[in-house]
Amino acid sequence: MIYKILIPVFFMSIISYASDYDDYSDERGMTKLLGPDTYLRCANFLSNPKSKTYELSYKRTSTMPLSPFAGEYKPKFLPEIAWAGSKQVFTMDVLNENVNDGNQGTQMDALGHFGYTDEVWTGEGEADLSSLKYFGNFKGKEVKPSPDSPLKKLGIETVPPIITTAVFLDVRKHVFNGRRMKAGEYVTVDHIKETIKKSSLNKRGIIPGDVVLINTGWSDNYQDPDELGIYYTKAPGVSYNLVKYLADKQVVGVGLDTWGVDTFADEDEYGPERSQNPAGIANPAHHYFLTKAGIHTLENFNLKGLAKDSVELSCVIILPLMTEGSSASPIRPVAIGNKSAS
Repeated sequence: MIYKILIPVFFMSIISYASDYDDYSDERGMTKLLGPDTYLRCANFLSNPKSKTYELSYKRTSTMPLSPFAGEYKPKFLPEIAWAGSKQVFTMDVLNENVNDGNQGTQMDALGHFGYTDEVWTGEGEADLSSLKYFGNFKGKEVKPSPDSPLKKLGIETVPPIITTAVFLDVRKHVFNGRRMKAGEYVTVDHIKETIKKSSLNKRGIIPGDVVLINTGWSDNYQDPDELGIYYTKAPGVSYNLVKYLADKQVVGVGLDTWGVDTFADEDEYGPERSQNPAGIANPAHHYFLTKAGIHTLENFNLKGLAKDSVELSCVIILPLMTEGSSASPIRPVAIGNKSAS
């Protein structure tokens, strides 16, 4: 039984440890809810001998599906290097130039990843960024003083360790009867309510500080090696009304088994929920989550294990790299839990 005592002590030490770092409280959104309450929610999962650890990320390889916005991803593995005057040999590897490592593979976005201006840029000439604003009403020049500067506010280093409960919502199972969602389809508020009603979450629901993970089935198109190249061409996503609904629930992060959280498709494939989108906003989920609500977008999540075992509630641990000034980070999220009793 001693481990049941030690686990809360461990989480309390995290709080003390965090106090040694810079104070980013004015640059945080819903992650302000993380702390003793969310840590202690995890204690039962961590101490349960029936719990399993679920990897929520994909392996990072040169052949995985690659974001068209983030450059090529080509790790180079160097020959063994002998240490002069020693019996030791060490190995190293490097990444190629001009890769945006933070936006490839399983990753999360910093709040400074998206901003917005007062007027729509037509795509002609140079965009007028004089009215640019970010989360917390930070002005453009406060966040990024020059075109080649790192983010001076709202960078990924401001995100604390995310240790809280994850609510797994399998809309593929409970709403679409096992069919994977199509490109252009939207996960709606009614879909989420129906999924909760049909699952073991029907009494608990979504509570402040949760991370919400939504299984659409689009990850059926995730291949490594990515021979068909379908995954990054299109995707289903969350409706704008659902975005606002989850923001009202005060969740910390929202992740799907897709590459963008938003919906991407050909013009004739979008569902009617597209009419909810605000005018002049190309990526409404990113816009509201990152610039209005302070909710982190989680992308390219591997939810197959949670779906297979129906793990509808778990402890999730998400640790972004403290890369100063970066707008995103590769992550290795894990969920710790066991099969839910529906």
